[in-house]
Amino acid sequence: MLNVAVIGVGMTKFGRHENKTIRELWVEAAIKAIEDAKISLKDIQAAFIGCFSSEWWEHQGHLGSICADWLSICPTSAVRVENACASSGAALRCGVLAIASGLYDIVLVGGVEKMYSGPRKLSDTAYATEGLALASDEAYEQAQGLTFPGLYALMATAHMHKYGTKKEHLSKIAVKNHKNAAKNPLAHFQKEITLEEAMNARMIAYPLNLYDCCPFSDGASAAILCKADLARRFTDTIIHIIASTQASDTIALHNRESYVSLRSARVAAQEAYKMAKIESKDIDIAEVHDCFTIAELIAYEDLGFCKPGEGGKLIDEGETEIGGRIPVNTDGGLKAKGHPVGATGVAMIYEIVKQLRGEAINQVKAEIGLAHNVGGSGGTCTIHILKRVS
Repeated sequence: MLNVAVIGVGMTKFGRHENKTIRELWVEAAIKAIEDAKISLKDIQAAFIGCFSSEWWEHQGHLGSICADWLSICPTSAVRVENACASSGAALRCGVLAIASGLYDIVLVGGVEKMYSGPRKLSDTAYATEGLALASDEAYEQAQGLTFPGLYALMATAHMHKYGTKKEHLSKIAVKNHKNAAKNPLAHFQKEITLEEAMNARMIAYPLNLYDCCPFSDGASAAILCKADLARRFTDTIIHIIASTQASDTIALHNRESYVSLRSARVAAQEAYKMAKIESKDIDIAEVHDCFTIAELIAYEDLGFCKPGEGGKLIDEGETEIGGRIPVNTDGGLKAKGHPVGATGVAMIYEIVKQLRGEAINQVKAEIGLAHNVGGSGGTCTIHILKRVS
């Protein structure tokens, strides 16, 4: 047992915050988590903050110190964690390990990203795309002009070729996630789309069109972790983190053993199920890293929700919709909730905790939830499994 519980969560609205800085977004999410946990600033013994590329968008590094300063928790230890799109998933894992080791009793974890640079320089699509490409291989991918839509398009065409997956399967994922986000007041896109709209949108990188790709977003997320045997001091709804794992793969796609699966996700998931002493069929709800619709479909297979090649069948049969066997991305996912890169991993935890507490907007019946946070094209994956124990 890890002996770690989540006692508070908070996040900002995801979207375009041109007049807010990284530090302001971070403080907003952190204060919400602190208030939710009913603790004070002095109770925080350490902080771990995920952020991918503040240097690119705000010309600002050394975020550990800045985030501690603006939250008024100095001289408490604060560390910035960078692992591409899995930055706050990795920050969460740092917090879990810090408590599980016995070093701390209560820590703050979270993440933040500012992808529109507001007053200094308004970020456009080309600038943001180039910034995100830093999470790919400079020598073999960036230098050849490959961006993340192109990398995931290669995965999509490979999956179509091997398993007969159709464009319609991907579009159905987009429709599902937009429907889930429509009721989420914190989502970047709060609108439903039709299958026809999803199928016929402007092409970005074949076969991925506009509705297959997540947006650039600003936002922050945070969570308060504590030793599990202390959790009842703060809340009557006890939620344990029963697994925290992380695995890596080559950063360059061409070095992989397969384009139709992420080894990092498969390994991390297998280790997580073993740690939690459960099987994939025991998961009631999942938040997966759908930076592109093909990423969600591949996640179904990597996480064991279906057999390899049957991800399309899973979405066809409505299994991952609210009311289905394994609801996925009930908050809209990266696709519609938004993807402020450094904030995404802990934003998944926000939704899982809300679901397990019975406080979610799109509430489902759930006791065990899984968060799957991928860095880049699969060079990193963190898996966290949470369980309501009372």
